[in-house]
Amino acid sequence: MIDPLFDLSGKVALVTGGSRGLGLEMVRAFASHGADVIISSRKLDACEAAAAEVRTLGRRALAVAAHLGKWEDAGRLAEVAYAEFGRVDILVNNAGMGPAAPSHEVTEELFDKVVGLNFKGPFRLAALVAKRMADGDGGVIINVSSTGGSIPLPGVVPYGCSKAALNAMTLSFAHEYGPKVRVNTLSAGPFLTDIAKSWTQEQRVTSSNALRRPGQPHEVVTSALYLASPASSYTTGTMLRVDGGTW
Repeated sequence: MIDPLFDLSGKVALVTGGSRGLGLEMVRAFASHGADVIISSRKLDACEAAAAEVRTLGRRALAVAAHLGKWEDAGRLAEVAYAEFGRVDILVNNAGMGPAAPSHEVTEELFDKVVGLNFKGPFRLAALVAKRMADGDGGVIINVSSTGGSIPLPGVVPYGCSKAALNAMTLSFAHEYGPKVRVNTLSAGPFLTDIAKSWTQEQRVTSSNALRRPGQPHEVVTSALYLASPASSYTTGTMLRVDGGTW
């Protein structure tokens, strides 16, 4: 039996970057707590695999290939979601990228790709969905940010700045589309997702945060469920740090 505070039965969740990593963990969590799920990323086959997993839990699922760094793809994703399900109750802006490069070597193309995927796309998708939520029964938007938006991280400056913009967007959207739409940031620290394959062995075991270790992917689940569910009914415009005490 699902705890009523975390019951998502009858809800529709849209998760970008939902075919792997923290996004996939959220997809699984939402489905296991009763939600139907729309899974989006650039690779349709990966989205289809995640959707098949959701269906084994008895929930409806839709796989949609979209590049969230493209304005028109964000619009198309919203249209497909509403055409198929008629509503979106939970939007998770999770798709992102953070390639490392010395700032003096960052090209305009790389800069635009990072800012486009990490901020432009989430802005466009959230604006389209938030308006429909506000005009309808309301809803929840979760912007997945990172510690890079709050602390200095040399070598990934466009990434950090785009995440800082996402953090600012959260509070602005909470006021613009409230009270029917709640908007929060889930700020993730180092997690052992696919990205950790490029880390050193030491980085996979230890971290400079208070817990002295990176997080396991499943450790994001309770925070995501809290922000997506009635459990956080009086929480909006805020940042929930899930980073092991990074400073």
